[in-house]
Order: sequence, then structure tokens, then C-alpha cells
Amino acid sequence: MRLATWNVAWFDRLFDDAGVMLHDEGDSARHGITRAQQLDGIAVVMQALDADGIVVVEAPDTGGKRSGVRALEGFAARAGLRAREALIGFHSHTQQEIAFLHDPECIRARHDPRESARAPRFDLKAGRGETRISWSKPPLELAIEAEGVALRLIGVHAKSKAPHGAQNPGDLRRIAIENRRKQLAQCGWLRARVEDHLAAGDSLVVMGDFNDGPGLDAQERLFGRSGVEIVLGEGEPPERRLHDPHAQLALSQPIAAQPATARFAVPPDWRILSALLDYAMVSPDLMGWAPRWRIWHPFDDPAIYADTELREALLAASDHFPVTLDLDPTGNTPAAD
Repeated sequence: MRLATWNVAWFDRLFDDAGVMLHDEGDSARHGITRAQQLDGIAVVMQALDADGIVVVEAPDTGGKRSGVRALEGFAARAGLRAREALIGFHSHTQQEIAFLHDPECIRARHDPRESARAPRFDLKAGRGETRISWSKPPLELAIEAEGVALRLIGVHAKSKAPHGAQNPGDLRRIAIENRRKQLAQCGWLRARVEDHLAAGDSLVVMGDFNDGPGLDAQERLFGRSGVEIVLGEGEPPERRLHDPHAQLALSQPIAAQPATARFAVPPDWRILSALLDYAMVSPDLMGWAPRWRIWHPFDDPAIYADTELREALLAASDHFPVTLDLDPTGNTPAAD
């Protein structure tokens, strides 16, 4: 079974209100990329992923006249994807949904949000006092059946820490700290949900865009650790920790070359910044399913770089790159790609 997570930058901008693809020469939300080029790039990448299920972050909007499910299923049909059925949970208010695109012949999936005393709602304390925040993009909580086994999957798009709207250095610091506080509150909620599933003995995958990683910004020193470390359960006994090898590498070798899942052009000189933002975390029992992770980064994966069509498609499609997770319930390790 192959699961994937991919933040497809502003996928919503590529469809009209009826969910019809805008496959034309109009500008996409990607600098210098037309809507046709981005759509074609997304199709090439998803065909190459050949995943049984894909957590699509920044999926097309649902609300008013727009339907993210309709848009995604129309895209999948046009691209000839076997992952052709879409599912969206609680709607976002940001034109960016979290969706699950899957192959119905391999996976049965349903939206199945849970509540508990530890994580009752999407209404979170963001620090001292009565300040509360809400998820702008509520996690997508799924119950999945595949290959005769059941597992839980949580799709994530956590709060961005970017200080948008800052007018001066003081604004920049204030907004960055405020956003970090919100992001950590969300990750604390996720950790509570993880604790619930581990206590219930569920097989669990948590995957998506965390907008965070160990050592990514100066504000992390103010709060002690990153949101990713909180969700992983760093410092907890092994049976209560999630595993992601890319996160573990970043934690254990902070001054070594790091894996990356995203690359951005950053003002004022628009140099490229690489960052590890996207993860696929698994519960301890799934380590017995011969898990294999892969970041589809065209400059870090020689096989992808050598495939000119796939390399160019990845660069046109998004500023994030997919992460795949291969699982085999029999525990058999497949041959390397």
C-alpha cells in the first residue's frame, strides 16, 4: 500500500466554480507558470506517484458554488489516475482544503473524526489566559481499510509561522511569535489525538504539511521545541512515539545536510530556501509493516533528477514535493526502486 502527502500550491486557482479545469495560458498562483503548465505538472507527478491514497494539502475549495470533491474527481478522470475518488472532511474557510484522493478498488476510506477529553474540539488554548484559536484548516481524520487491515490516518495542514503583514522588525517578531504560539497549540491538539489512538491500539499514520521542523526558526528557542517534536512524542517511551526518519535525521544531526520537502524564493533577493515541512509519521506497530519513505525532491533524488519530464513537472506543480510512505502488512521489504 502506498500513501502519499503533497501540498499542491493553490490547487483551487486552477478550477472554475463548476469544478472545470482552467487549462489555459492564464497565470497560476505560481510565478511564471501558466495554469495549463501547473495542471499538466500535477498530472505527471500524480501519475508517477501511483499512490493508493494521497493526502492533498491546499486542495480545491469547498463552499458556496465550489466543490473540492467535484474538482478533484474531474481532475483525476482527466489525468487517468487510479486514485480517482475524493473525500473532504470539515471544510476550511481559506480556499485550501485537506482532501484524500484514493483508489476505491484498493482502499475504503471514511471521514471519522473523534472527540475526547484530551482533544475535544478544534478550539484550542494558545497560551496563558483565555486566548483561544481555531483550526483554519481542520485535520482530516479518516478510518481506512486496505489489504484486509484497518488503520487511522490524520491529514494535517498546520498554521504557517510566516510573519505576513509585518511592517517593521518589531511587527515581524511579534507576528512570528504569535503564529508560532498558534502552531504549537495545534500540534498539542494533534499530540492529544495521537495519544488517544495509541491508547486504543490503533495503527496510525499522521501526514501532511506541518509548516515546521526542528531548528527552522529563532522563535523555537523561546518555546523549547518544535511542533513536529511535540506530535512525534519526543522524550516519551518508545511505545508512545511516532516515527518519521526524515524528522529523526533533522533532530539527531542538526548541523548536517538535511532532507527537504519544499523550496521557496525568499525576498528581498529571492534566493532559494529549502525546508523540511512535510512528514509521514507512523505509530510503533507500523514499523513492522516494512515502511519505506521517499521525498520526491528533484534535486535530492538522482532517479527523479534523471527523469526530465518528472523533474520539470515537480518544479512547475508546487513549491512542495510529495512524500510517499509504502506499507506492507505482511512485513515483506520490497526491492528498491
